[in-house]
Amino acid sequence: MSLSLIFMILFVGILLILSGISSASETSLIASSSNKINKHAQDGNHKAKYVQQLRKNMGRSLSTLLVANNLVNITASTLTTSIFIHLFGENGVFYATALLGFFIILYGEVLPKIYAIHFPEKTVMRFSPLLKAVSGLLNPVARVVDSIARLTLKMLGAKTLKDSSDANPEELRGFIDVYRSESSWEAEERAMLRGIIDLAAVEVGEIMTHRKNVLMVNVNDAKDKIIQDSLEAPYSRIPLWEGNPENIIGVINTKTLSRVLRKVNQDLGKLNLKEISFSPWFIPESTRLLDQLQSFRKRREHFAIVVDEYGAVLGVVTLEDILEEIVGQIQDEHDLEVSGIKRVSKQEILVSGDVTLRDLNREFNLSLPDEEASTIAGLVIHESRQIPAIGDKITVNNLDLEVCRKHRHQILLIRINFPENF
Repeated sequence: MSLSLIFMILFVGILLILSGISSASETSLIASSSNKINKHAQDGNHKAKYVQQLRKNMGRSLSTLLVANNLVNITASTLTTSIFIHLFGENGVFYATALLGFFIILYGEVLPKIYAIHFPEKTVMRFSPLLKAVSGLLNPVARVVDSIARLTLKMLGAKTLKDSSDANPEELRGFIDVYRSESSWEAEERAMLRGIIDLAAVEVGEIMTHRKNVLMVNVNDAKDKIIQDSLEAPYSRIPLWEGNPENIIGVINTKTLSRVLRKVNQDLGKLNLKEISFSPWFIPESTRLLDQLQSFRKRREHFAIVVDEYGAVLGVVTLEDILEEIVGQIQDEHDLEVSGIKRVSKQEILVSGDVTLRDLNREFNLSLPDEEASTIAGLVIHESRQIPAIGDKITVNNLDLEVCRKHRHQILLIRINFPENF
């Protein structure tokens, strides 16, 4: 065997190694986590920074790797065929095809990609300097290939990587749901993550405290009554109205009220409720929770009054209400016990009509639809397409809902029966 033939065989071996590296790099570049790569880059890992540069134009990087992989495989195939023809004559074409095909499939494609799938970040960072060098060398060819590919896809009406957006909220919810564990702490973490994602989709009208459950005081009532009602209430901010409950002229802060009372030595004649109250902040019911949270932070306020499109007062929303959408119910020494839900048995609960669907879904891990109604009573009316009578039943998502108590047209109590396997 001549020296040149030995060098050709060694060169084919090197090309097979390069084929494996390009295949592993391609797979790991796609499968690697952006968050993990960014974390390594923030920690000062230069290879991770190379990967960040490659991922900025994923289509171009993949085109470069595919061009490199095909050039390597074609060159290896040509040299192998030449070697086998030299050794076995015309039959060498068949031998070269069979043998090289086996090695490329096994060592150039399957094994490297399996390894890259299991260790994507480790693989892509290991080969990132080589990838950067190859990218610079083959950049002109990759640009042409990438442009032709994108043009073809555009003509076919398909979105390219550049046109595609990052993970949307539904995909993120899917990732969160996949994160399963028996630990109650991890279940709470999933609920909190879902709550954060929902902030951009949920409106304040869905979580507000309805006006019928809001303590409001009339500025024309006796001052001693207003003070007693305000200081005994479990709330720190109380709307103040004049003339009619729709005309809210201010909001009393009970801490400010207590401080002013001490300052005037309990002399109610010197107390001016309008002066010590702060201006009410009105917001539309369609405001998204994320926007309202940012507004609370910007204005450094914790309390807003929710109105409809006609300016009618619907209820109030607080910073705590929004935070509870993320972390769950927050109880402090001034809160009333959570009411409205009573468990009768494993398969049966009694629920007040004003309990929100979001609270029910969170508490019992249900999926009651909350697009058309915010409370359980509203859901029953919407699904019934009428004002149901006592004893009427409907079924929603395999749950049996029965109206148990009413006052005129208002549904006060609903029985929910869960299926046996719930």
